[in-house]
Amino acid sequence: MRVFAGLSKAMALGLLRDRAAVFFMLLFPLMFLVFLGALLKGDSTPRVEIVQIGRVEVLDALPAETREGLDDFLELRKSGDREKALDEVRAGDVDAVLWQHGDEVRLRYSAADPTRAGNVRAVVNSLVQQANIAATGQPPAYELTAAQAEDESMKAIQFLTPGLLGWAVSMSAVMGSALVLVSWRKKRILRRLWLAPVSAGSVIAARVGVTVGLALLQTLVFLGVATLPYYGLELSGHWWLSLPLVVCGTLAFMSMGLVVGAWAKTEEAANGVSQLVVLPMAFLSGAFFPLEGTPAWVRAVSDIFPLKHLTEAMQDVLSRGQGWDAALPVMGGLLLFAVVLTAVAARLFRWDDA
Repeated sequence: MRVFAGLSKAMALGLLRDRAAVFFMLLFPLMFLVFLGALLKGDSTPRVEIVQIGRVEVLDALPAETREGLDDFLELRKSGDREKALDEVRAGDVDAVLWQHGDEVRLRYSAADPTRAGNVRAVVNSLVQQANIAATGQPPAYELTAAQAEDESMKAIQFLTPGLLGWAVSMSAVMGSALVLVSWRKKRILRRLWLAPVSAGSVIAARVGVTVGLALLQTLVFLGVATLPYYGLELSGHWWLSLPLVVCGTLAFMSMGLVVGAWAKTEEAANGVSQLVVLPMAFLSGAFFPLEGTPAWVRAVSDIFPLKHLTEAMQDVLSRGQGWDAALPVMGGLLLFAVVLTAVAARLFRWDDA
């Protein structure tokens, strides 16, 4: 234990002295959470701004309570200058202009932003349809009531935090393992450890302990920042299962780094290959954006990466209120992945470049 403690302390101090490593492994991913959490803090559906020219029956005849309900997603401004309003639409200052010509309601919008144009058309079309139903004097045959499946606390931060945390853990484990292994081999530290009265198990255990400790620190920092009142992350009752998930994920990502470090001959090569592993894995695993709208082949490829399964399990235990049923299968899969890749790294391992 004395040897293990000494090696762990030396490795931890060496990591802390490397300011660039501390920045890219801890602070850089945290910056994504801080900035993206702030950008996505508001409502996901932006308000539509429409300029009304003159009298428009579908709007002016609305009951007061209905108009108040529209304020959440419709900002209406009245004007008497149609050409000026159209110029504002072309300049992107407002979303649309609306006026009435006889029984025809005319809408003019900009196609520069297809998403906002679709929102404008949907809002106005809904109002026109309601006015048509009211004009017939007949109640609608069907009524739609819509609401989100989650409670009102389910904000974007609930899904952003697990994904960015998984990416941070994977980047630290893969790059840290790969670069350290190559650096120690080039500086012949591995050769000295092999000749020293230190068991390989102590060296490996110390390196694993430092990497897992860093991952747990990242987890606590991420959750601490995300649960601040400004961001408002609401943790589920089984949030603590994220800790063993992070440990298992760290071991899986370390095994990937060991394969890279065992193969690469220079630190530059190890860094480049690690980036080629981590960045596609992050984008194809749903860490930054959901995969529901992606092609089928992207979703099939994402199943190969451990980060996808870690991210989904972290979302389950942090945000969706799920427990051991969601965590255990993923933990077992991550550990199996780690065993397989560690065996591959052992076959490729060499004590020095001679």
